[in-house]
Amino acid sequence: MLNLNSFLLSSSHPQVLVDFYQKVIGEPADMSDGGYTGWLVGSGFLTIGPHSEIQGMAKDPARIIFNFETETVKEEFDRIKKLGATVIKEPYDMGGMWIATLADPDGNYFQLLTPWEDKSDVN
Repeated sequence: MLNLNSFLLSSSHPQVLVDFYQKVIGEPADMSDGGYTGWLVGSGFLTIGPHSEIQGMAKDPARIIFNFETETVKEEFDRIKKLGATVIKEPYDMGGMWIATLADPDGNYFQLLTPWEDKSDVN
């Protein structure tokens, strides 16, 4: 069984993303070493750092979208929008689950969503 436990977000300007995500997460970084900075967010780890093959804005920003889970999608959306995130999709209800899509300063998409409820056992 696999457990996805971390995500590395590479940038040609990692400090810009570090500054942005520090405001989004609202906590100081849990790790900073060798140009890489990271936070434990829930049960996963988000790391931001440089990469020699990354230049400029995300070319395919919808290819990989990572999610932040929150009970308060609309409120977090408003807060993060004020931090300078680009709005891709305003909060919407998808069958009882709220989702909103934003982009960071490099153009990478990320979403806010309410906790997933497994409805497979519901009769």
